[in-house]
This record gives sequence, structure tokens and C-alpha cells, in this order.
Amino acid sequence: MSFRLLARRTVPALRRFSTETTATTKSSNAFLANIEAVEHHAAETTELWRKISWYVCIPAIAVCSAWVYNLEMEHKSHLEHEKAENDGKIVLPPAYEYLNMRRKPYPWGPNSLFFNPETQKDLSVEGEE
Repeated sequence: MSFRLLARRTVPALRRFSTETTATTKSSNAFLANIEAVEHHAAETTELWRKISWYVCIPAIAVCSAWVYNLEMEHKSHLEHEKAENDGKIVLPPAYEYLNMRRKPYPWGPNSLFFNPETQKDLSVEGEE
């Protein structure tokens, strides 16, 4: 085996391109190290936010949902109690002049677009009471 062949096999890291200098290899290594550091940081941050989502946000949403559900059930039972006391009718608020003011009528009638007859006063039967 010749000396030249032996040198190629034992020291392959010394073979470089003719235009490559040691300064460019050091800067490219620094660039690659920076990219690896950014990827590592991104992986850690992703894992952190995944844990926050699973262990903080989802339980908080569940607790808030249960709280709102209980609050709405109390409100509904209170409304049912008031209806039972008033022969199944909604308790009407006082007829103050500033309530239900309309400067011009809605195109669909006197009630709001999202009118619910179980919880709101029906303004189409205003003169009947």
C-alpha cells in the first residue's frame, strides 16, 4: 500500500475544498451550533406550552364550565319559582318610560331579533295588559 493511500484513509478530515479556509469552517460551525440551539429551545418551549395546555388550561375550562352551569341552573330555578308564583307568567319589570324605547321599528317586528318568549317580555302585545 502506498503512502498516499494510507494518508487518505487515516486523515480524511484534513481534506477540504480548495476555496475553504479555517475561518469559514469555524463560522459555519458557529452557524450550525446556533441553529441547533434554536431548535433545542423551540422543542423545550413547545413541550412547556403543551404541558400548560393539558395541565392548566383544560382543567381551568372544566372548572369554569361547571361553575357557569351551576350558576345558570340556579338562575333557571329562580325564574321557574317566579313563574310558579305568578300563574306561569313572566314577572314584568316596572313600566318605566325609558325601557324598550324604539326610535323606529325593526323590520321584523317590535321584538328583538333574538326574542325568547320564555324569558323576555313580548312587546307585540303591549296594549293587552
